[in-house]
Order: sequence, then structure tokens, then C-alpha cells
Amino acid sequence: MTSTVPAAPRPAAPAPRKLKIATTSLAGCFGCHMSILDIDERILELIKLAEFDRSPITDIKHVGPCDLGIIEGGVCNSENVEVLREFRKNCKVLVSIGACAVNGGLPALRNNLSIADILNHVYHDGMGLADGSQIPNDPELPLPLNKVHPIHEIVKIDYFLPGCPPSGDAIWAFLTDLIVGKTPTLGHEHLHYD
Repeated sequence: MTSTVPAAPRPAAPAPRKLKIATTSLAGCFGCHMSILDIDERILELIKLAEFDRSPITDIKHVGPCDLGIIEGGVCNSENVEVLREFRKNCKVLVSIGACAVNGGLPALRNNLSIADILNHVYHDGMGLADGSQIPNDPELPLPLNKVHPIHEIVKIDYFLPGCPPSGDAIWAFLTDLIVGKTPTLGHEHLHYD
């Protein structure tokens, strides 16, 4: 009678590396981040495929090396420029998401006015101001730029996802294409401007 020796168990295949994603909001309304949450239960699938670095979910303040950076909002002050350049330096792929990031959106409506006139109206001439109101002058406050810029005027952008805001379905389709290595394509049904 011969005995058989059981075969050695095969080592488990390593889990595929998760894509590292970072997000931020510059001069905008945070609506694009709300649309990211509108992917609803699919966010659980996203978490299986991706790990979040800087984002409202993690509350990390500086972006580390990432595969994908998603930025909403236009660029209206020196802090926005600094954050944007940090993202470009640390993200392999950078996505401009929403109308404010793509073309300046509503914040860019101030581009036809002078910063001095805006600040004087808000802090000196506007209704309901307390006596002696002054324009804030604290070194901790970021300096405003003369105009609001779409982010591609400051750094190189790899992809644009328009909308105001783009829908959760558009974001899901866009991200899943990127995660599997496809060039994202969105049909007319995914793009809207409410």
C-alpha cells in the first residue's frame, strides 16, 4: 500500500495594488465632491479598487504620491495656486472636475471687477457693516489673485470632466474607465449643466 503526500498549498496571489486617489476643492461650492458621494453604494466598490489620500474622507491636509488627483474649483488666491501645484507634483494623472475647475465657473464672474472695488464694497461700503470695518490684513490669509483662473491655466491637466456638477453616474463611469486603464468616454446622457 502506498501513501500519498498532500501537495503543498499554493501561496495566495497578492492582492492587486489599489489605485491611490486624492481630491481637493479650490474656489467653488463643493458640489463636485457631493456628486462623488452621489455614486451611492458604488463607493464601496470604489474603496475596493482605490485608497484615498488627501480628501474630505481622510482629512489629510497635504497630498502624498498618488496615481490620480481630482480637483474641483477655480483658482482665486495664492493658497489655491500652492495646493494645485502640490497636486500636480504628486499626482501621476490630474483631473479637472466641474465647471469651476474647467472654465472658472461662477467664481469667475468677478473677473470683470477689480479686487480693490470688491474688497471696498464688502468691507467698507456694503450694507450691515459695523462701524470701523476694515479689509482683513493678516499674513495667514491667502492673497487674492486679480482674476479667477481655470486650473489648466496654472498646471497641466490630463483629463477634464465638465458639468455643474457632473452627476454621480458620470463620475462613476469616468473613474471606473480610468481605474481599468481605459481612456474615459462619456456619452451625452452623462453630461449636464443644471
